[in-house]
Amino acid sequence: MSNCFIRSVSLSIVSMLAAPWIQASSGAGAGLQAGNPQSGEQLTKAGDCSSCHAADHEVVGPAYSEIAKKYAGQSDAANKLAQRIKEGGSGNWGTTQMPPHYELPDVQIQEIVSWILSLKDTPTARASATDGKKYSYTLQDGKTITLDFPLFVEGKEPKVTKDVFRGYELYNSYCYRCHGTDATESELAPSLRHALEIGMTPQQFLAVAMPGREDKGMPSWAGFLSEEEMTGIYRYVKGRSLGLVPVGRPPSESE
Repeated sequence: MSNCFIRSVSLSIVSMLAAPWIQASSGAGAGLQAGNPQSGEQLTKAGDCSSCHAADHEVVGPAYSEIAKKYAGQSDAANKLAQRIKEGGSGNWGTTQMPPHYELPDVQIQEIVSWILSLKDTPTARASATDGKKYSYTLQDGKTITLDFPLFVEGKEPKVTKDVFRGYELYNSYCYRCHGTDATESELAPSLRHALEIGMTPQQFLAVAMPGREDKGMPSWAGFLSEEEMTGIYRYVKGRSLGLVPVGRPPSESE
């Protein structure tokens, strides 16, 4: 059997398998362009917005509800927000740079803006995404540290929580290349453990990680990792910085 024949058959199989997916994708894209019903909320959650914003609390950028309250009653609010989403920028809510979204059609941006402005009466949630409890751990030097999230499953230490274990998996899939395996040391990028040792908060961590640092070669993770996933990475690195989570694969509560 010739190589040409094998190649021809292989390509035919790939084409048959891919055809339904291509057709569905093309149809979906055409539907969006044609203005098929899709709420602003759905559009917002389908893009990279949710990596840096949430409806009722600050992530990297302000809560949508706070944005809506700020612009409530302004006749040009929709135009201002649409321009900000399209062009990106910083200054209104801090120095963190919001990336531009030139690829979004104006009609979709208008739906997103309409949904954001509808949230002006949404109450703001607590500042941190924790359950309000405190968790105390004894460090190797005998000191006690108190955290607002658990590192270990209650009564089952050293088994880490699902959040921390997921953070370990994500870190050692994406972050280790520049920051060192198991959040150890690396010559390519700063030590994340050291940053947390000197007091970097979860919000500060997300404010760097989500938009990235283009001038330093760090990619943006907005739109790829969610707020929940990035928080898991923070918690894993925090456990490593305290010497409570060991090098290597930590035992998890699912085991």
